[in-house]
Parts: sequence; C-alpha cells; structure tokens
Amino acid sequence: MTTEVTLNQPDRFSEIDRHFADFLLRLEGRQEPRLWLAAALASSATQSGNVCVELESVAGRPFPEQEDQTAKSSRTPDLPDWIGVLKQSSVVGSPGEFRPLVLDQASRLYLYRYWKYEQQVAELLRGLAASDVSSFDAALLELGLSRLFPPQGSDELDWQRLAAVTAILRRFSLVTGGPGTGKTSTVLRILALLLAQPGHKRLRIALAAPTGKAAARLKEAVKQSKDSFEVTSEVLAQIPKEAFTLHRLLGFLPGSRTFRHNRSNPLPFEMIVVDEASMVDLPLMAKLLDALPRDARLLLLGDRDQLASVEPGAVFGDICSAADAAGWSVSFRKHIQPYLPSLPASSANGGPLKDSMTVLRRSYRFGSESGIAQLSRCIQAGDCDAALQLLRARDLPDVIWEEALTPAILETRLERWILEAYSGCSRAASPAEAFTLFSRSRILCAVRHSPFGVAILNQRTEDILARKGLARSHGPWYHGRPVMVNRNDYQSRVFNGDIGIVWEAPRPVQSRPAPLGVMFPSDGGEMRRILPSRLPEHETVFSMTVHKAQGSEFDHVLLILPGQDSPVLTREMLYTAVTRARKRVEIWAAKEIIEASIARRVVRHSGLRDALSQV
Repeated sequence: MTTEVTLNQPDRFSEIDRHFADFLLRLEGRQEPRLWLAAALASSATQSGNVCVELESVAGRPFPEQEDQTAKSSRTPDLPDWIGVLKQSSVVGSPGEFRPLVLDQASRLYLYRYWKYEQQVAELLRGLAASDVSSFDAALLELGLSRLFPPQGSDELDWQRLAAVTAILRRFSLVTGGPGTGKTSTVLRILALLLAQPGHKRLRIALAAPTGKAAARLKEAVKQSKDSFEVTSEVLAQIPKEAFTLHRLLGFLPGSRTFRHNRSNPLPFEMIVVDEASMVDLPLMAKLLDALPRDARLLLLGDRDQLASVEPGAVFGDICSAADAAGWSVSFRKHIQPYLPSLPASSANGGPLKDSMTVLRRSYRFGSESGIAQLSRCIQAGDCDAALQLLRARDLPDVIWEEALTPAILETRLERWILEAYSGCSRAASPAEAFTLFSRSRILCAVRHSPFGVAILNQRTEDILARKGLARSHGPWYHGRPVMVNRNDYQSRVFNGDIGIVWEAPRPVQSRPAPLGVMFPSDGGEMRRILPSRLPEHETVFSMTVHKAQGSEFDHVLLILPGQDSPVLTREMLYTAVTRARKRVEIWAAKEIIEASIARRVVRHSGLRDALSQV
C-alpha cells in the first residue's frame, strides 16, 4: 500500500536537508509537498557525494525504499507531474538562471552552487583540452625522449612515452593507471623534457595533491626518483622539492569557502601537477581551474578505479569517462606519430579530451601474475567468480583469504597479526625506526563503527599490546602510540592524514615522568617533535578506513570487512584496499560480503560527463 509523499520525512532526511526544504517553501509562499521533497533530495544528494539528484531515478517509486515491499510506505510523484510542479516554481530555474535550484533537460536537479561549479569545470576543461602548445623544439624533444624513454625492444606501444609527448604538446594532460604503473616517474621525465625546452630553464612548477598525506608521498616519491634520472644537475635543481596541498597552493582563507588565488589573482606557476586527482572533489577542482593562469599547463595524475572524493563529485572519473573515445583525433595522431613509431592504427576519431588522456597499463611494482595484480584485475572487471576462484586457490603467497572466522578464532589470529606487525614499534631504538616499522603494515576497514570497524579494532589492538607490556594501559598517551591528524594546522605544520608516533624523550630527572612528544617525519629524514597538547584533531591509527588509506602504500595489508552488507562495500573500495599492499594482502570477510562488494559500483550523480562532451 502506498500513499502520496508528505512533508514529514524525519527518518529519511537530515536536519539540514529539512531546514533547507522548509526555507524554500517559505520563499515559494505555499505548502507544496512535491517541491519540499525535491529540495530535500537535492540537499541530501550533496551529503552523499552526488552533485545533483536524478529525479528520473527516484520518481514514481516507494519512498523511502524498504526491503519489506508489503509495508506501508509513501510514493514519490510521477516524473511528468513532478517536473511540471518544479518548472512552475519561483525557486527553481533552468540552466543559466540564478535560482536556489536548477533543473536541467535531463531531469537533474541541482543546488545552484553545484550546478555553477559543474559548468565552470566543464567550460574551463574543454578550453584547456582544446589548447595545443604553439611552439616547441622538436629536435630537443626527440633527443630527450631517446634518453629518458629508450626503445623497449618490442613493438608494444610505450605508454609512458606517449604520456610524455602528450604533456609536451598539450596544455592539459591526464595520466591514469593502477599502482606501480610509473605515474610519478613519468611525471618527472615530463618535467625534465619541459625544462630542456628553449626558454624553460626557469619554468615555475608546482606539485600538489588533495591531502597532506598525498602531498608528502608525492614529495618523497619525487625525491627518490630523482636519483635514477639521467639528466643534468641544472635540470634536477629546477624540479620542485616541495609538494603542496591544493588548499595551501590556492591560499585557503579560514572561515570562508574562498581562496587567495582565483581568476583575478592567478597562481604564479606555468606548470601545475596534481597527484591523486581522483580524490579532488568538484568544488575544489573548480577553484583550481579558476586560478589557473591563462597559458599554464595542468597535469592530473590518478587511478580512475579508486574511490572518489568524500565530498561531492567524481571529477577525475567523469573526465576519464568523457574521454573514453575509441581513438585519437586525426590532428593529434599526426603530431605524435613521429615520436611513437609503434602507434597502432585506428579509424576512430576522438576529441580533445581523448587526445589529453593516457592510460598506463604495465605495473612495475608486481608482475602480471602476482596475486595482488590478478585479484585487482578481477575486481576492476567486476568478475566475482574469477576473484573468488583466485582467493580459494590459496596458492598465491601474496593473497590470503580467511572466510569463516568465529569470534574466538578472530581474536587469536588478530592477536598474532598485531604482534607481528606492531610489537617492534615501542621497542625501536629511535622514533625514526619506529615510524619505519609501523609504516610497513596496516589494518584497513570499510567502516568506522561496527564490530569490524576502525574504533573497535584500534581499541582491540591497544588492549592486545597492553597485555603484552607493549603499550601502557593508563591514559590515552603512551610510548609507541601511532596517531593520525584529522585537520590541517598550518601553525604546527601538520595536515589532515599526517601520521606520527608518540615517543618518550630522555628523562631530565629520574624521579619525574618522561615527557612525551609526537614525532613526525620532516625534510631530510629527521623527526620533528610536537607536544600532544598542540595537536589538532587526531585519532589512534593502528586501523584506518580504506578512504583514509587512499594514497598510501604498505608492505602488508589486513582488510577486515563487516559481517553484514553495507552501501560502503563497493568494487572501488575493495580495489583501493587490495592495491594499498606492496607485498601481501589478507582479506578477512565472508564470501557473500566479497560478492556484494564486487557487484556494487560507486555511482555519483552528475552531469559533468555530458557537459564535457558538448562541442
């Protein structure tokens, strides 16, 4: 039995959604349940990571959705009736009109701010993608390519070389690929090629990432990769040693949504590289593109199969989807052919976005037959049967599956895993050694609050270590405790995602307690000490969510999934978790949970792909 939906939907919407819908009804000047529902849905959509609500997908259906189809429920309006009501409303406008809500021709309903962000990103990206570089020294480029991308001795296309040529010839380029496909090393070669071009010896380059942790990893990866480059010391000196968070790069102004750099005050760089771009949300991408100087280059790096940003939008994935044409444009093929003799023939004619994107396919971290590589490919393809067959085989040393774990067995195996992974941290001779030991292993969870969530597993880990005398059980601060910062603090120079180790300083007086400090790695390999009282929001981090682990790598990963299905269990979550491991991944989960995770895709409602495809 169904009834027409009413204004009273306390269980479905948050307080802010209801307040927003109530406010629009006051502006409208009449009580209209269909308008109220649409407004609440549009507000709720952004809280779920969507840019808009697709009314067609929810029109004429039970509301809220219930597993028991015989239970009494409300029903959303039929689409024609709903659209008619919204088009007559004074608070709903068509694209381009300044109204609180925007309804487009595809029945997508936006909050105005997010519609504006989407249009801005689409317009600026289309312009960037259509901009070729007018002049470059072809001879110098060929010389640099020969040195940095020598022939592979096969007819296979060198995708890294293609990415480099694309970045030289175009103002906008995008490189996507799984872990270990050489994205960072490719970027460094691109920068070396650019710096070798005439007039580019003082090219101003910015390296950036969406989080402090990702920026630190980019900085470290650049530092390590420089040693293997066959380029002059002059070129190496021009490659940045620092990597910024995007908020820091743009000059975030606390207490507002604005940044110091914008269209009126553009960034002072000619080349901007953004790593882990799949984590960049729609508003932040709009701000970055708005602050891009007129003739600057933009290079985005990321893995299109990883989890998208927590905030609204899946910009990187939308760009990749819009670029998924069958082949390059005729003009682009003509430009790149001299530098890529093995370029395959193609009759298809793509567009500027396709010309800008390169997909790196070969993993240099683990061989194609490694368990991690095979499992990640099965998850990517959505092939649940193949994934389970691989997990059941139990003949791959780098992939371990524990399916049937009773509470008693779980406790025993968890204790063994924790002691193997973390017992050395508090016994280390120095905080630097402790940090290195801790960084090798991590427990990953899909959720924060459940018997298999981050909060309980962190507490279990502390209890196990305390029983073994490896962690003090009194008070929250103890020697060897790992903590993760959850909020940027520019004064203390710690950022969201940074991880430190609590460490006892030498005792100045034997009778007094040893002072504790939180040690964070800093430039040059030293550890920097911050008093616990000076830390911004933080938490213990023996366990962390897969979302928080994005952009990190560990030798050994233990993934513990909840005992019941949940919307957060998705293909992207599972792929991201598995590919955090360099040497071994253990998955503790029931077969049904793995099946549900591989079958469920993250769907972000957005009109960006359509907007990017407009000519």
